[in-house]
Amino acid sequence: MDLTLPLDYAAIERILPHRYPFLLVDRITEFEVDKRIVGIKNVSYNDPYLSHATAGFAPALPPTILTEAIAQVGAIMILAKPENRRSLPLFAGIKRVRFRHAVHPGDVVVIEATVLRLRSRMGLLKGVARVDGKVVVEGTMTFALGPAAQ
Repeated sequence: MDLTLPLDYAAIERILPHRYPFLLVDRITEFEVDKRIVGIKNVSYNDPYLSHATAGFAPALPPTILTEAIAQVGAIMILAKPENRRSLPLFAGIKRVRFRHAVHPGDVVVIEATVLRLRSRMGLLKGVARVDGKVVVEGTMTFALGPAAQ
């Protein structure tokens, strides 16, 4: 598989098993094998998971969706390795996740995942999502690699 940066949506679909509307990563801009990855999520008013607030509040992206986007960016880094390509990444846990600011339509979310610990079938990632340089979500996530996909 060609990992020429930036990875666009079609290249991401070849790596992750997710599809619209559950594929939350639009582009990968930076990639260091087993160390770090940076992805982009463009938030649109038409996103199906956008919470449409009332009483004068702007629509916002639910924090759980942002947490999943961080996990997907991390999964791309893990699944990009040839020996992991047929594996299924599983969320094993999240710790110290903090939601700092709301994300609204028109925002470009820059998501960075950094490896804290990596073993053959498990790992720990630190994820940070930013909008205009401000942290909107951060936390650590444990993942496990499930059996090869059929």
